[in-house]
Amino acid sequence: MRVAVTGSNGLVGRRLVQQLVSAGHDVLGLSRGERRVQGAFAYAAVDLADGALLAKTLGDFKPDAIVNPGGMTDVDGCERDPIAAYDANVTGVATLAKAARSTGAHLVHVSTDYVFDGDAGPYQVDALPNPRGTYAITKHAGEQTVKALLPAAQWTIARTAVVYGWPSTGKNNFGFWLVSTLAQGKQVPLFQDQWVSTSHATNVAAMLKELAERKLAGLWHTCGAEVMDRVSFGHRVCERFGFDGALIKPSRMADVKLASPRPAKSGLDVTKTTQALDAKPWPVARALDELYRERQENP
Repeated sequence: MRVAVTGSNGLVGRRLVQQLVSAGHDVLGLSRGERRVQGAFAYAAVDLADGALLAKTLGDFKPDAIVNPGGMTDVDGCERDPIAAYDANVTGVATLAKAARSTGAHLVHVSTDYVFDGDAGPYQVDALPNPRGTYAITKHAGEQTVKALLPAAQWTIARTAVVYGWPSTGKNNFGFWLVSTLAQGKQVPLFQDQWVSTSHATNVAAMLKELAERKLAGLWHTCGAEVMDRVSFGHRVCERFGFDGALIKPSRMADVKLASPRPAKSGLDVTKTTQALDAKPWPVARALDELYRERQENP
């Protein structure tokens, strides 16, 4: 297969291109700036907001599948700059969908648990979205754009949540920040009133790879297998890495001035994914084993 991957310099994208190359696929990585990931795949420096260049690059490559883990994911940054958020998370997605339609490629678009309001999670794949905040609204609009521009058999929407891995790719991620801070013996404030599906990037990439290879259409939840509050996750990290659990300081979202609202009782139901994919969502223990291994190999 010929597979184009956006955000190939990023946390999920770099793992995805490596997994696709290892499986023998012809891969084109797309990302902003110079190439930061080595491997036997082609690369093009393209911003999702640059519709003309993005369309031309994909038209020249003629992919069988396009996977889109790229986009603007800084939740508070989206709130501060809604135009940039819209350009990346909606306009860029429209360009990808149009390219998929013209080339016949299957589009796997990566979305988020933030499309839900967080009042009644964990959410099943067919739950009704109710986004709050600019990031959430633009990601939901991206989902709707995919549905509007492509036939149902030609799109996949893969929602994920709280993706982490080691090392960081220039942008901090929850797991990297948590381990780095605890390793310095510093106290870590974590929300005790936000329930999430933490997800290791390698696991997310494996699920996206399978969805693209099999061209499995529809809505999927590609995240970790367990839903828990952030304090509980912090204690699990302490147990696995041998950190002092007393460094975890429970806090509440209302105690922090956040630019954008966060879903409180979030989390994604992965029953469909677990039943249908060979790449199963990882439980927290498996994901933290991988994070530990990554840290040992990349101190």
